[in-house]
Amino acid sequence: MIKKYGLTIFLGAVLIILSVWSLFIGVLDVELSSLMSGDVAQIEIFFISRLPRLLAILCTGVGMSVAGLIMQQLCMNKFVSPTTGATISSAQFGILLALLFMPKSTLWSRAIFAFVFAILGTWIFVWFIQRIQFKDVVMVPLVGIMFGNVIGGITNYLAYKYEMTQALSTWLVGHFSMVLRGRYEIVYLVVPLVILAFIFANHFNIVGMGKDFSKNLGVHYNFILFMGLTIAAMITASVVVVVGSISYIGLIVPNLIAMFKGDKIRGTLVDTALFGAIFVLMCDMLGRTVIAPYELPIELIVGILGSIIFVALLIYRLNHGRKAVRLGGVGNSGCAAVVSAEEGGGKK
Repeated sequence: MIKKYGLTIFLGAVLIILSVWSLFIGVLDVELSSLMSGDVAQIEIFFISRLPRLLAILCTGVGMSVAGLIMQQLCMNKFVSPTTGATISSAQFGILLALLFMPKSTLWSRAIFAFVFAILGTWIFVWFIQRIQFKDVVMVPLVGIMFGNVIGGITNYLAYKYEMTQALSTWLVGHFSMVLRGRYEIVYLVVPLVILAFIFANHFNIVGMGKDFSKNLGVHYNFILFMGLTIAAMITASVVVVVGSISYIGLIVPNLIAMFKGDKIRGTLVDTALFGAIFVLMCDMLGRTVIAPYELPIELIVGILGSIIFVALLIYRLNHGRKAVRLGGVGNSGCAAVVSAEEGGGKK
């Protein structure tokens, strides 16, 4: 029992400790004694700013990590994510169109545009890579990056042409400084979407094994594929609308967890979600304390750390394929026990 859920328990305990700690980090001092004594000013700061920020951070970390996990499984490539799959760029393009055609639109109106274009962009990306004959482990994410850059270029062109650069800048760089009560609730959509992903986790595993394998087991390949991509796109869009663009989370977190617990979604989804929340929370706390009382955007912190980890993962994957790292009794079951033959391994 402890061996099987040891990592999950550890990650949960770390997340609780960091969450409580983060509530008392910021420009304005908030003390537990003042909250307990009924200080009105500090209670308002706590419930208007600190608590909403923490909830937004947790939803962002959980959502982006799970979205990356789903996309990697469905695309059969460990370097596909909302960042390298053009999902974030498509959501930003949708937000720009909402600002152009509906200047007085509400946050929910912009979210609808972001949902639609994030889903379409992700579908087009997957449709395109399905028609590539040579699917190298690095080729697929490179195609996604190029496709995302094309969408990003169109977005920037329209923003400059219609003088919307300043308005769009809020969604180009991810940060939690503007998260306040009444301005972040859309990110709560992450919760039911993650639950839905957990329910269909086994179906995603089967679809990730190929179209013929899915048909033999009676799973509707196209329906599950596009449903999973839709879940990932909606999670990403809900985060981008509230927080802005945050790269690499959906790329590095699932890979790090898979190295220890394997590739089976149902067995790794909870750990991936917990570690994603911890990673985002630690980056946010670092951004708040490095140059206090000023604050660094979380996109900057995640970008620096994510770039380093991404290169390390790339080198590891190219040298070792999909071999899992063993820690005692953790991860002795599931897909981690098998090393893909085409990536240079046999059965362990």
